[in-house]
Amino acid sequence: MKIGDSRIDRTIGFSRSAQMALVATILVAMSACDRGGKDGEEDASSDAPAIPVETARPSRGDIKAMYSGTAPIEAFADATVIAKVGGEIREILAEEGDDVSRGQIMARLDGDRLRLEMEQAEANLHKLQRDFKRNVDLKEKGLISAGDFEKIQYEMEALQATHDLAALELSYTEIRAPIDGIVSERFIKLGNTIDENAKAFQVTSLEPLVSYLHVPEREFRRLDPGQTASIVVDALQNTRFDATVARISPVVDAATGTFKITIEVSDKTRRLKPGMFGRIDIVYDTRAMALQIPRSAIVDQGEQSTVFVVTNGEVERRFIQTGYASAGNIEVIDGLSDDDEIVVVGQSNLKDGSKVSVIGTSDSPDLAAENETSTPQAL
Repeated sequence: MKIGDSRIDRTIGFSRSAQMALVATILVAMSACDRGGKDGEEDASSDAPAIPVETARPSRGDIKAMYSGTAPIEAFADATVIAKVGGEIREILAEEGDDVSRGQIMARLDGDRLRLEMEQAEANLHKLQRDFKRNVDLKEKGLISAGDFEKIQYEMEALQATHDLAALELSYTEIRAPIDGIVSERFIKLGNTIDENAKAFQVTSLEPLVSYLHVPEREFRRLDPGQTASIVVDALQNTRFDATVARISPVVDAATGTFKITIEVSDKTRRLKPGMFGRIDIVYDTRAMALQIPRSAIVDQGEQSTVFVVTNGEVERRFIQTGYASAGNIEVIDGLSDDDEIVVVGQSNLKDGSKVSVIGTSDSPDLAAENETSTPQAL
């Protein structure tokens, strides 16, 4: 039994030693695997592929600061023509779309009754004028008193006024244009009998056309009469029309905190129509040969603007100070030079020091050309 027991003990002891050695080997192997995985990650990180980007260089060109707003286009003068006397419409001499001048006859009414009244007043006036001339001779000879003579004189003056009033009423049977413009609407029809003060025509002046902008009071110091402006109308395929700041109200509306600006625009082609809706840009400042970059290149970081500058295949995050902005470009006041190469496409995946591969470059002349036809706004 002792011999047998000794063998059993040795066998058990050997088995435990083998087990411990096996566990140690496994732990060492696992540790080596962990170190190998980390080293592999570091190697992979150091060998990360370059990020494809598109770059551009800053351009120089004039950039304008503008205040932009929207407002309907209106006629500067728009008159409703009314009939000053009643009567039957005998003749219509102007139709919708016709150009008319101030004082031009647009329609005629039946004036038979008014004509007879005027002729009657004229006959009575002629009779009294003859009587007055005879009384002048009698007064000079002292055959009539001064009171009787003055009475006849007053009667003649009153009859003259009656005649003039009848002639004026007769002239109102000719409906005339009150302003220069175009007939925008006709309310009467031939043969109709209309009353006094009935609407007959609508005459609209198309030269000039105006828009009224209500601008926040903080912009008051920037805007002045005579500044250049432009109006873009979507209904005319974004056609741009030159305009001018004609007048600026000297007061601010306390209820809205705005002041009114009158914009005048002249359109000889008559494509602009009252009632159209326009986008208005007022130029209040221009900077010549300003350094500009595409707006898409800027990456906002809090309240600061940054761009990525490519140097030797890597990017550097650069803080910049911006100024005026246009439709496609933005002015750079500080932080960049003309020779810097900046990322304009693909910068969302970059960080400071990232490796990049430039796959495309935008030309500066195209950026400058885009700026010349853009609609800038102030930041």
